[in-house]
Amino acid sequence: MALQLSHAQASATGPRAENQDALRRVTPEPVLAASKGLLFAIADGVSQCADGGLAARSSLQALALDYYATPETWGVAESLERLLNAQNRWLQANGGGQPLLTTLSALVLRGRRFTLAHVGDCRVYRWHQQRLQRISEDHVWEQPGMQHVLKRALGLDQHLVLDFLDGELRQGESFLLLSDGVWATLGDTAIAAILRDQPDLESATRTLVSAAHLAGSQDNASALLVRVDALGEQSIGDALLHLRQWPLPPPLKPGQMFEGWQVEALLGQSRQSLLYRVRDEQDQAWLLKTLPGALHDDLPACQALLAEEWLLRRVAGRHFPQVHGGSSRQHLYYLMREYPGRTLAQLFQQHGPLPLDQWQALAERLLRAVGLLHRRQIVHRDLKPENLLLGEDGELRILDFGLAYCPGLTVDPQHLLPGTPSFIAPEAFAGEPPGPGQDLYAVGVCLYFLLTGHYPHGEVEAFQRPRFGLPTSPGRYRPDLPQWLEESLERGVCAQPQQRYETAEQWLLVLEQGERRSLHSRPRPLLEREPLKVWRGLALAALLLNLVLLWRVLRG
Repeated sequence: MALQLSHAQASATGPRAENQDALRRVTPEPVLAASKGLLFAIADGVSQCADGGLAARSSLQALALDYYATPETWGVAESLERLLNAQNRWLQANGGGQPLLTTLSALVLRGRRFTLAHVGDCRVYRWHQQRLQRISEDHVWEQPGMQHVLKRALGLDQHLVLDFLDGELRQGESFLLLSDGVWATLGDTAIAAILRDQPDLESATRTLVSAAHLAGSQDNASALLVRVDALGEQSIGDALLHLRQWPLPPPLKPGQMFEGWQVEALLGQSRQSLLYRVRDEQDQAWLLKTLPGALHDDLPACQALLAEEWLLRRVAGRHFPQVHGGSSRQHLYYLMREYPGRTLAQLFQQHGPLPLDQWQALAERLLRAVGLLHRRQIVHRDLKPENLLLGEDGELRILDFGLAYCPGLTVDPQHLLPGTPSFIAPEAFAGEPPGPGQDLYAVGVCLYFLLTGHYPHGEVEAFQRPRFGLPTSPGRYRPDLPQWLEESLERGVCAQPQQRYETAEQWLLVLEQGERRSLHSRPRPLLEREPLKVWRGLALAALLLNLVLLWRVLRG
């Protein structure tokens, strides 16, 4: 079931010449609402500035339009912060030498959670079981006579500081957004009494506004009230499954037509998925991914398949498979382009450890692709040579998003540790939540393996609870490695997350700078690569020499 809300709003100019308050509510189409949520906002322009009404209206207009244009995989707080910082710069640049200032509170409700972004002295309350709770802070000076002077607002400072609050929704509760023309005059006790006496939302908002002016408010008065009638799903997979009640395809046979596709072959079959090669009318090959018939009642599996397609659509680009955009489906599956080529696992099986120049080129492409994923708030969680395809067109593509994670949009079953054991980061074994650093560790293991044919901490079996110490130096297996490259790999697979690279871009910069030092440097001396062996050998030689000298002395 989708999140279901009721809402109402009211605003009045009062004794002022102009209403400089602004209200906004946006309820987008269902799929976008599932990923981005529903937006409600209030702004109160500062009357002492150049044009407070313009500041308030333009800020809510920009927020309403641009919020839903941000990548659907961005977190709510990140999207709001980026947009409001951009609007803060716009207000500072367009005041004609005078400040354009407004307060603003933006509330996004999505699934089973809410996110509040707030700056200034509008107020946001929660109303539940006849109890009123204020959840925003007034950004005003506390000294006597200064209680209405803002210390934080949009357009006031070059560096905008926002308050954020994130929490769980409760069915039946309401959120109330008020300008200071209402709350400063009525007070919390009167506000709660009106909400208690007026269960109808329209009546409640109109009463709040009119009561404020009747009580003597000299300011514009605005109120926006949102009630949670039914909670939504916890994840994007839940929401998509309710939006698209499709059955699984029947078993497909080579040569048959299925929803306009020519079935060519079954390429892969497991307990979790089926993969067919099909062709379109232009004879272009596509891969059709669906579930085995035994999973037709497995809701988590169906949700995961829909979420996988949804995430792949949002990382469109040359580093990822193209997803077919057709909307005529009648069954639960999705289609992605088939690209001729070999996985890096197949490449290694055929040729063994990669030459340094080929490895360098692949490493840089992989880091660019992973960096793009992370900028879109997606953690792949199953990066390994089997899921990295080197196409005949020269592109490196990341495959298999079945375990991909996006904060706030995907939810893991309890006690699940996704991924392939040898590529899972140490902190994931310790129970840390998914994050970009775990992908970067997997990238390090991939690159280490492709160079050496070994794993930095040894191969990890599925049943193990491994212990991680210092990684084995890759120079032990590849004495031709430049020292900077050896150090780079050791840092990438370090057991301590804080000692690894923070971002893919940081690691990529190290590789690009190292490339200029030349990959074809001479092998390092044995003393640098294996100092313990060298000193043991010298000690043994010295011992033998002493024994020979002693023997000669005894004979003489």
